[in-house]
Amino acid sequence: MADVKLHPDWLARVGGEFDQPYMAQLKAFLAAERAAGKTIYPRPRDWFAALDATPPDEVRVVVLGQDPYHGPGQAHGLCFSVQPGVRVPPSLVNIYKELASDLGIVPPRHGHLAHWAAQGVLLLNAVLTVEAGQAASHQGRGWERFTDAVVAVVAARAQPTVFLLWGSHAQRKAAAVPGLGAGSPHLVLRAPHPSPLSAHTGFLGCRHFSQANAFLLAQGRGEIEWQLPEQSA
Repeated sequence: MADVKLHPDWLARVGGEFDQPYMAQLKAFLAAERAAGKTIYPRPRDWFAALDATPPDEVRVVVLGQDPYHGPGQAHGLCFSVQPGVRVPPSLVNIYKELASDLGIVPPRHGHLAHWAAQGVLLLNAVLTVEAGQAASHQGRGWERFTDAVVAVVAARAQPTVFLLWGSHAQRKAAAVPGLGAGSPHLVLRAPHPSPLSAHTGFLGCRHFSQANAFLLAQGRGEIEWQLPEQSA
């Protein structure tokens, strides 16, 4: 994984994970998949893009996804986000619908969420790679242990942070992390996944974005500007 980027502040906190046997096994798996001619998304330089975009001391909100989009040109390392020029995926369409209902925000014509990441919204998938056209193909290979460590770093901090847990997968992951239980300084919000299969069962109408901003403002950490620029970066 020599060709990846990792913010030095994250490296100081989770760098020890790269010395663990599971990480060596994951690296070998990914190398073998690429050697076999399989296409892996996102590109290697984007595997840790969520961490590079949002240093640990700047995290104000955590959004947990599952694994990257597996279509051509979509994934770039931020959960729910797609590269500029790519059609907005259905789950993100529903996220935009909730933003419009909750905060009156006008949906942009793109799905590039870097503007959120730059403000301290950690857009973290549980699994950081996927084989092209094969959803969940890299689950159980070790990424989950690494991203558990990332979430634990944020949860262990004293700075009040919002955790947006959409869907049972994200909720199970967070449930295993120390620091998010009773007595936590953080705000943990749960709702069904924004997928078209489940959004109507409670994601739409959850008002998580306004609740997040109210909490952050009350804690002196400032609101997130959820309105995305019309032109993606």
